[in-house]
Amino acid sequence: MQLLNYEALKTKGIGFSRPHIWRLIKAGEFPKPIKLGSSRNAWLESEIDAYIEQKIAARDRKVA
Repeated sequence: MQLLNYEALKTKGIGFSRPHIWRLIKAGEFPKPIKLGSSRNAWLESEIDAYIEQKIAARDRKVA
C-alpha cells in the first residue's frame, strides 16, 4: 500500500490546484484523502490509479 502526498499527485498527472482538489472531493468526484496529521493528508495510490482509469474509460466511452 502506497500513500501519495499532494506533490506526488503531480507525478501521476494530477496537476489540479489544492482548492480544486478539495472542490472535487466535496462534490464526490475525487478520492478522499487520509488524514495523517493536523496539516498532512495523503491519498492511496490505488484509489488515484482507479480515478485515472475511470477518466480514461469515460473518455473512451465518449469516443465509441
